[in-house]
Amino acid sequence: MNQTESKKSTFVTRFLDFIERAGNKLPDPITLFVIMAILVLALSWLLSTIGLSAIKPGTDETITVVNLISQDGLILILTEMLNNFTGFPPLGMVIVTMLGIGLAEQTGLISAMMKKTVMAAPEKLIVPVLILTGLVGNLAADAAFIILPPIAALIFMSIGRNPIAGLIVTYAAVAGGFSANLLISSLDVLLLGITESAARIADVDYTGRATMNYYFLIASTFVLVICGTWVTKKFTEPRFGDFKGTVDQLEPLTSLEKKGLKWATIVALIYSIVIAFTVIPSNGLLRDPETGSFLNSPFMTGIVPIMLFFFLLPALAYGIASKEVKSDKDVAEKIFKSIADMSPFIVLAFVASQMIAYFNWSNIGSIMAIKGAEFLQALNFTGLPMIIGFIIICAFVNLLIASASAKWALLAPIFVPMFMYLGYSPAITQAAYRVGDSITNPITPMLAYFAILLAFARRYDKNIGIGTLISALLPYSIVFAIGWIILFAIWFLFDLPLGPGDFIHLK
Repeated sequence: MNQTESKKSTFVTRFLDFIERAGNKLPDPITLFVIMAILVLALSWLLSTIGLSAIKPGTDETITVVNLISQDGLILILTEMLNNFTGFPPLGMVIVTMLGIGLAEQTGLISAMMKKTVMAAPEKLIVPVLILTGLVGNLAADAAFIILPPIAALIFMSIGRNPIAGLIVTYAAVAGGFSANLLISSLDVLLLGITESAARIADVDYTGRATMNYYFLIASTFVLVICGTWVTKKFTEPRFGDFKGTVDQLEPLTSLEKKGLKWATIVALIYSIVIAFTVIPSNGLLRDPETGSFLNSPFMTGIVPIMLFFFLLPALAYGIASKEVKSDKDVAEKIFKSIADMSPFIVLAFVASQMIAYFNWSNIGSIMAIKGAEFLQALNFTGLPMIIGFIIICAFVNLLIASASAKWALLAPIFVPMFMYLGYSPAITQAAYRVGDSITNPITPMLAYFAILLAFARRYDKNIGIGTLISALLPYSIVFAIGWIILFAIWFLFDLPLGPGDFIHLK
């Protein structure tokens, strides 16, 4: 922690200091993931020995803990080790995306863009704009975790603020506000399929809409912008204080930089127009060839390479026009340098991918999710307390299972029909789930992108630890939870529509 000397000590700051000290006393993240992997293996043996199991909701299938310390388990560990690493979702996304962002950074394009645009914007609006960008950036799915935080760090540093604070606030927005948005995203469609299937347990004719939570999520976006801005001003920036590293001083744009920006803008505009022609027409090349859908389309599944070229091509244009790039060797050298900075993450990704795979194989997370759901049922709550209890259960389950669809596939068959029998629509159950699924995202190490955040932060402070990040992200989780639940309670008490044609109670 890098605090200012004048900062008053309060209960909250002392608590966060305790979290930071305790977290930073943990071993190096690589060692920590190794220890966690060993614990998962040991638990898989212990819990399978005592016969822990659960009935999968909506079926008669019994889920049991898989013993990974067995012949079959050891064979699985050895034969899947390479696949665990190469199939680790963030790995390819980080490397591919950094090819473009890294070149844009190394040629000076990002720095020049900040001089031109960010420095001209009112500084008081930078934090809310970054938070809003992080929330809406979830349209790009997981790519937002890779693209936005490092850019936010550079923006913060360029105006004399701590770049790690920029990383924290943007990561918190992307992770903690994962469901909030101003537009319908692929997540709406993905969750709808699971919700609809679960609802048909109670009503075989039920048909849902991808927009079932749209009004609520729009309001959520603005609430989270306010909450995130307050946390950043109140806790994050005072906690990290002034940046002690080398600050890139922003000098006025040179004539070559202006020329480079001009050509970078032209290339970006041309590229955007070309992409628009492939997705705007109903028969566009990058729409779903069978349904014409935009949300479930090659464009959405190919968003990472599309973003790669969105950064790469303008970076090349800028580099050539500004004479930062004089040959193909210059391009290769700059890309090599940007990727070399990510080598610690690659090592961390190898270890983390193994631990997460072991946890999934063991079924421990799935069984705990089902047991938590059964516990909430046993409490026999009704009305708003019941639904808030469901939000809290989802938040805790999210600490164990990061995948939004995997959790919902387990919980929906229990709670969607249960709430329908009580008179509540599937839309309100899904909305409550989305709140719980999001608020603990920033602080769970099960979210693979937490390791990426640590790697980004160590570019500015090589000694930064997990405890520092968690203590900085915890206020976002807490305040997001409070703000979102209050909004949810208001929505519930005033019986407001959740989306076009979707309401809290069954009609």
